Amino acid sequence: MALRINDTVPDFTAQTDQGLINFHDWIGDSWAILFSHPKDFTPVCTTEFGAVAQLADEWARRGTKVVGISVDGVEEHRRWKRDIETAADAAAHFPIIADSGLHVSKAFDMLPAEAYLPDNPSPNDSQTVRSVFIIGPDKKLKLSMTYPMNVGRNFAEVLRALDALQTANGKGVATPANWTAGQDVIVPLALNDADAEKKFGKINKVLPYLRYAKLSD
Repeated sequence: MALRINDTVPDFTAQTDQGLINFHDWIGDSWAILFSHPKDFTPVCTTEFGAVAQLADEWARRGTKVVGISVDGVEEHRRWKRDIETAADAAAHFPIIADSGLHVSKAFDMLPAEAYLPDNPSPNDSQTVRSVFIIGPDKKLKLSMTYPMNVGRNFAEVLRALDALQTANGKGVATPANWTAGQDVIVPLALNDADAEKKFGKINKVLPYLRYAKLSD
């Protein structure tokens, strides 16, 4: 069964290059991002892990933990991290889950239940394991996106989406297309104009159902 927005994400215990983690306990009261990759030592994935490493301060600023996952083992992850750090010129402090048994990939519906890895697998054998899952402190899935193997993920967009989710969930608003932090937000339809003005101050009413407001600092 597919994992849907607002579903509680699977809990699991798994080995990482930094030791054993229990996923829900590891998340704790933080936001979390799980980003998956079909195989270590692949070019696109190396640039993506590097991008995540370079954004360490941004994740911390947003109270967000990041964890990678690949179908390779712990020792491969440790060797690959040296390449990632060389390519990105940044330390990769986040853990990487070793999912050689495909348990986590299947639990998150990235691979079908009957999937298995042949001897000496290639990235094609696990190519659908190229997803991003943003998870709230309540352990519920807030957003997911999946990419093909030949298109690198835009982690500036992951950050933007994280900002939007944290703003929307924390302030009880919605965000318009292309929204970035600091821009006007959309007033929810549950509020009438009078209540919206009490809550937000002046509102910009473009249409009866499309009203913008500024958030106070």
